[in-house]
Amino acid sequence: MLEPLTNLLPSAATIVAVVCLLWAANRLLEKNSTKHIGTQFRNQMLMIALTFAGLLVIILVVPIGNERRGQLLSLLGILLTAAIALSSTTVLGNGMAGLMLRAVKNFGIGDFIRCGDHFGRVTERGLVHTEIQTENRRLTTLPNLYLVTHPLTKIRNSGTVIATRVSLGYDVSRLLIERLLIRAAEQCGLNDAFVQIKDLGDFSVTYRVAGMLTEVKHLITAESRLRGAVLDEFHGNGVEIVSPTFMNQRVLAEGLRFVPAATPKTKPQPIQGDTPEKLVFDKADEAETIEALRQRRAGIVKQIDELSVSIKKAEGDEKDRMTRELKRLEGTVATLKRVIGLREERTDND
Repeated sequence: MLEPLTNLLPSAATIVAVVCLLWAANRLLEKNSTKHIGTQFRNQMLMIALTFAGLLVIILVVPIGNERRGQLLSLLGILLTAAIALSSTTVLGNGMAGLMLRAVKNFGIGDFIRCGDHFGRVTERGLVHTEIQTENRRLTTLPNLYLVTHPLTKIRNSGTVIATRVSLGYDVSRLLIERLLIRAAEQCGLNDAFVQIKDLGDFSVTYRVAGMLTEVKHLITAESRLRGAVLDEFHGNGVEIVSPTFMNQRVLAEGLRFVPAATPKTKPQPIQGDTPEKLVFDKADEAETIEALRQRRAGIVKQIDELSVSIKKAEGDEKDRMTRELKRLEGTVATLKRVIGLREERTDND
């Protein structure tokens, strides 16, 4: 009667040891996560891997026949495959989304992101969720599946364009408004400020002033300071800011036309040099430049291949000339490769 129990002792000891090791590993990882921010995702992945490995060990040491052991391993594989197949609507779906976000590397801890109606800085990235801290200092947990299935915007660490809009009446000179808006943006420390006319409404003109903010950590403060500077500039120069539905009745002299005072006309200048598009779409311009360099390198590589074939057939001075040309083209390819690598590295760091 004791012989079956004796045969089960090694298996039971192994199961107890696996469970104890998994419990100890989980406690150790939880303790480590409280000391180091941003390790939750790694800890979750480690626990999943350790649990799967422990389950395999238990199946291998259980005293059953090889045929039944093979059936258990096959069942485990089927369950794993079914779980992945059904992951789009389960917790595993968020896990797969977390892996996808890690592979894409479109944002990291500390970055400003906007997804749907949520905006804030990333404080934690887990396997199934991402935590952000909003401008109200509240922590919001977003499922990774939500981040994957909705457009996600990241504020670039190298700088971002901040802007504000204001609606003014047609009786105020456009040149005066643009000058005051540019001055307000410059007082806030914004670089490359510019003004756009966004709409010509029935009752008012909508202006947009924007500029480059290099220190993105002060994003919320900078936006508030920009709006305050616009108010100060307009009020200090006697410019009224009223809503389109505001009714202002004034007694006008007979025959007086309701138009702003005449201002000197300026001749329109052609678009040249730095423009707002160069500031706003700088990464797109950089990507276009990199693609042009790649195409140029591919064309030179093709010339090298053709020249290598021609050298084998040439003789005398013609062969020497082709050899020098080949070395020059190879040097150009090496230079282009180095320039493309530097540009790609700079784009990735942004």
